[in-house]
Amino acid sequence: MNYSTLKKTVALSFVAAMAVGMAKAQSTDSTTTTAKVFGGRGQYNTWNIGVNVGVTSPFVAIGGSNDFTDWKAQLGYGVSVRNQLAHSFGLQLDVRGGKVAGNNSSLASGQQNGFRDFSTQFWSGTISGVVNVATIDYIRRKNAVNFFVTAGAGLAWYNPTGTLASGAHYDWKATSGHDVKELIIPIGAGVKFRLTDAVALNLGYTANFYDGDNLDGNHQGYPTKDKSSYGYAGLEFTLGSKSKPNLDWVNPVAMMYDELYDAALRQEVAALKSRVSNVENAVNDLKKDSDGDGVSDQFDKCPNTPAGTVVDGAGCEIKFPKDTVTAAAPAAAAYSNIQFDFDSSVLRTSSYPALDATSADLRSATGTVWVNGYASSEGTAAHNMQLSKDRANSVKTYLVNSGVDAKRVKVKGYGETHPIADNSTEEGRVLNRRVEFKK
Repeated sequence: MNYSTLKKTVALSFVAAMAVGMAKAQSTDSTTTTAKVFGGRGQYNTWNIGVNVGVTSPFVAIGGSNDFTDWKAQLGYGVSVRNQLAHSFGLQLDVRGGKVAGNNSSLASGQQNGFRDFSTQFWSGTISGVVNVATIDYIRRKNAVNFFVTAGAGLAWYNPTGTLASGAHYDWKATSGHDVKELIIPIGAGVKFRLTDAVALNLGYTANFYDGDNLDGNHQGYPTKDKSSYGYAGLEFTLGSKSKPNLDWVNPVAMMYDELYDAALRQEVAALKSRVSNVENAVNDLKKDSDGDGVSDQFDKCPNTPAGTVVDGAGCEIKFPKDTVTAAAPAAAAYSNIQFDFDSSVLRTSSYPALDATSADLRSATGTVWVNGYASSEGTAAHNMQLSKDRANSVKTYLVNSGVDAKRVKVKGYGETHPIADNSTEEGRVLNRRVEFKK
C-alpha cells in the first residue's frame, strides 16, 4: 500500500467513525440517568476511544533550532484510549503515525549544508495525563466545552529518508537495517466540544520532543535534539452503558445544587429534623426539675418538696437527728468522728474545729494515726467502698495541709461494713457516713 492509498484509507475510516458515533449518540442522549455527587465512579462511563487526523511539522510553536529551514505539510493520524479517573483528570494511551517532511528550499544550493530535503515515516506510542483546566457550560447542567492540557512519555520509531545537496538519496533503514527507536515526550493542549453525551469533537496541538537528533537524518545542530508537532481534529466516543452519563462532562456544582432541591432529600432532611427535635424534647424532660431540689422529675420520688429542703438522691427530705446536729456544732475535740453528707466525700465546714484540734495534737506528739472511712448502705458495696476511701483521704489531705507529716497518717476504707447505727433509718445512715480515728 503506497502513501497516497494510506491517506485515503485513513480519511474514509475517519468519516465512517463519525457516522457511527453520531448514530450512537442519538440513541444514548435521552436515556441517561441522574448521578449523585458522592456516588462514586461506578455511576459514570469512564472509558473513551478516539480517532484523529491532522497535519505534522518538524517545527514546534515555541521555536528553537532546526536542521532544515522549511517544512512541508504531511498527514498524521492516530487512535486514543482514555480512562477518565476524575472529573478533571484522565490517563490516555495514544498510538500515532504519519510522515514529517522538510527542506532547505529557502537556501541557495551552496548553502544547504549537504542536505536538500527529508521525509520521515514515523510511529509512536505514548501514555499521557489529560487535565481539564477549564470548562464552558453556557449556563446549563452539563459542560459543553472542555479545555485540556496533556503531558506524557513513550516510544517513537521511524525511518528518515531524504536527498543530499549532491542529489544522492539517503535511507536510514536501508543503511542500518532497522528503524530508529527513541524516547518521545509529548506535551499538548486542546479544546473538546460535546456533541452529545457519547460523542465529542477534539481540536488539539501536540509538541513532540525526541531524545535524539535523528528524526530528519541530519545532525546539523548536534547536540541539539529533534522535535515535531501535530495539529489535529478528531472524534471521541464514550464506551459503556447507555444509562450512565460520561464522567468527562459532569458538572459537580450543578449536580449538588439539584440534589439540595431534590424532593426526596428534602423529605429525608425534614424527617431527620423531627427525630432530632424528639430527642431534644426527651432530654429536656430528663432535665426538668419542677420543685428545684436538684433531682429531675424523672427520678424524684418525693415531688413538690419545699424550697431549701435538703434532699437525698431520690429527692426526699433528709431528716437529721436533733441531738447529732446540736452536738456537732460545738464539737471541737481531737479525734472526734467526722460526718459527711449523702454520697459525698467533701468535708463540712463544721468539721474544721475537730480536724484542727486533731492536727495540733499530732504535730505536738509522735506516733501514727489511722484514718478509717465508712459509708451507709445506699448504693452498691463497691461504690460504698470507694466512697469510704475518698472520705478517709479527704481527712488525710486536710491534716497534711495543716502541717502533719503524711507518713504518720494511714488511711483505710471499710465501705458499708461496721455500721455504728441502724442503716434502715435515715437517722442511722447519717451517723454511718463518717471517718473515725485510731491512734
